[in-house]
Amino acid sequence: MQTPRHRLLIAFVFISLPLATILSQAQAGAPPRANGSASGLDLTLLNRAVDPCTDFYQFACGGWLAANAIPSDRPRWGRFDELQERNDEILRRVQESAAISGDASARKIGDYYATCMDEAAIERRGVTPLDPDLKNIAALTAVNRLPELLAELHKIGVNAFFTFSSEPDMKNASLVIAGADQGGMGLPDRDYYFRDDARSVDIRKQYVEHVTKLLTLIGTPPARAGAEAEAVMRVESALAKAALDRVSRRDPEKVYHKLTPAEVQAITPNFDWSRYLRGLGAPAITAINVSEPEFFKTFNQLVATTPVDDLQTYLRWHLLHANAFILSKAFVDENFHFYSATLQGIEEQRPRWKRCVSYVDSDLGEALGQSFVKETFGPQAKSDMLKMVADVEGALERDINTLDWMTDATRQQALAKLHSTANKIGYPDQWRDYSALSIERGDAVGNSHRANTFEVHRQLNKIGKAVDKNEWHMTPPTVNAYYNPLENNINFPAGILQPPFYGAGRDAAINYGGAGAVIGHELTHGFDDQGRRFDANGNLKDWWTPDDAAAYQQRSSCIANQYSGFTAIDDVKLNGKLTLGENTADNGGLRLALMAYLGSDAAKNAATIEGFTPEQRVFLGWAGVWCENRRPEYERLQAQTNPHSPGRYRVNGVLSNMPEFQKAFSCRSDAPMVNQSACRVW
Repeated sequence: MQTPRHRLLIAFVFISLPLATILSQAQAGAPPRANGSASGLDLTLLNRAVDPCTDFYQFACGGWLAANAIPSDRPRWGRFDELQERNDEILRRVQESAAISGDASARKIGDYYATCMDEAAIERRGVTPLDPDLKNIAALTAVNRLPELLAELHKIGVNAFFTFSSEPDMKNASLVIAGADQGGMGLPDRDYYFRDDARSVDIRKQYVEHVTKLLTLIGTPPARAGAEAEAVMRVESALAKAALDRVSRRDPEKVYHKLTPAEVQAITPNFDWSRYLRGLGAPAITAINVSEPEFFKTFNQLVATTPVDDLQTYLRWHLLHANAFILSKAFVDENFHFYSATLQGIEEQRPRWKRCVSYVDSDLGEALGQSFVKETFGPQAKSDMLKMVADVEGALERDINTLDWMTDATRQQALAKLHSTANKIGYPDQWRDYSALSIERGDAVGNSHRANTFEVHRQLNKIGKAVDKNEWHMTPPTVNAYYNPLENNINFPAGILQPPFYGAGRDAAINYGGAGAVIGHELTHGFDDQGRRFDANGNLKDWWTPDDAAAYQQRSSCIANQYSGFTAIDDVKLNGKLTLGENTADNGGLRLALMAYLGSDAAKNAATIEGFTPEQRVFLGWAGVWCENRRPEYERLQAQTNPHSPGRYRVNGVLSNMPEFQKAFSCRSDAPMVNQSACRVW
């Protein structure tokens, strides 16, 4: 399975979760859909015992929350996950059929899946597939041999010390350059290495124990493995200390340092970049974006001062860490114990077939996606989606034109950016060619390594070439969506273009609240605290007048402060600065969807249905997609690492800022769902 590649400055609707989809022009009086509902709204989601002006999330989701316990193999369970479950069943059928297909492309999918499912064969081989790499690490007798070794490890997906790939030049976004970024840490976030609360201290202790256990699985005596685990922690802590925190990394200026190869070599004299790049198979390189020069200076010091034995241990650990998921049961179980049970509170592993389905999607996603699209995504869906995008874009244009805090000079630039935004719906116009990727039946680890190497070469081959804006950075079956500021486009894979966000024949107000708000969310990302820093062509460029920038900052600070006051769990608050972009997009996205709905033909003469007015149904459509239950451990982890707020705040935080919501539900001015100092950017 491919490990995460070099950072791309992309804003998602919800990491690992879907965002939605299509428009229905169904009018009031549509045939009953969900649970006998005339509107298509699933009335079993609701808890009518709760006052909507007190807690709209509980009102809109209380019935669902009570009826949907978290499965034992999940850290959370939400309506996004329900959709992913349906998609996984489709992908399973596709992969099982491909295993017996005569078609060469399909056989790659089938052979990868069948090999992953053959646990007996994987068990027999144990750790032997890693023997060549372990021997190469053991042969590291001097630091000057590190560049070639690190290149080989990076090619097979081992995240040691740093990452290296390609990326658009943020100040010349039409051109791809090389990019080097921080990496090499096994804990979820750099702050995990330093927090002094009891939970963090315990996690570090358990992490060292986890590293120790994996090292013993390759034959290291326990006492020695414990000492080696402490060495790993020392190296990673040094890297973490030099790494930027997540909030700082949201500022694109702080992660843009375009250097020549000679300049990069000058700040890391103890690491020979020319040998590393040759080992990697990189093309000729004239510029590298070194996201964090201070991090690489620390890497340079570590190379010079860390004993070679400790470097070997660190690399050996990261080799095991990168491959534990596909090795024998002892490795898989220990990997699950720390990263799933300890960090997220998950009680048992997901069924093997679900894990293998996700691995195939990661490594052969566009080959797999072709079959998925044929089964799930017809031409009408794409047409409907484009219509809804146009409606919401029209609402954003009206919004920009009527903002009283923006001057005409900035307004014209904002409109130019909006008019330049491209829309990608469903799947790529040209499918990726996997003919150079060799998949061998019975070689699970080898398939993963070859897939990683294939992807590394694909990324490196972009360097020095024009950016391909038709490329997708998600696979078609993915349940998610994103905005890419460097390309100024919004992207909706086929995997998300399904209920609960859109339903054919469903009341249009519900669809606008679900699908329309998701579209608005992605469009607003072009104007959130990160996206607004990029112009219509995707270049990092300040197109704001000083007064307009100050007015924006004032409004966005209101949102950051509001969400920082929300409690995730126990004494852990949300980080309003980390979640600012997503919260801004949620607030703007729903307002745009409501504007689009009220300006549509569907809203003309729309009636009250099941006791809810059209405006109320828009808000119910929004709330209904965010119903979720979370484990406490997962809640804590997400608050510290995820730029998205929990579902309950994506509902109540947004609606409390909307006078339209207060009016729709006749809430008193002092009701809990009415923010006395309402925040609004867009």
